[in-house]
Amino acid sequence: MTKWEYATVPLLSHATKQILDNWGEDGWELVAVIPAPTVDADPRNQQLVAYMKRVKA
Repeated sequence: MTKWEYATVPLLSHATKQILDNWGEDGWELVAVIPAPTVDADPRNQQLVAYMKRVKA
């Protein structure tokens, strides 16, 4: 049976591709991207979080 490990990664809007490429080079696969919880409802403060997985060694 395949066992997985998971990571959550904050994404910076100006470096999203670089962040995902770096994690991908380490064998991580992108599962989903969702908005991170915020303290206030101001959409300008919204950040994204990537959920990653890879086969556990």
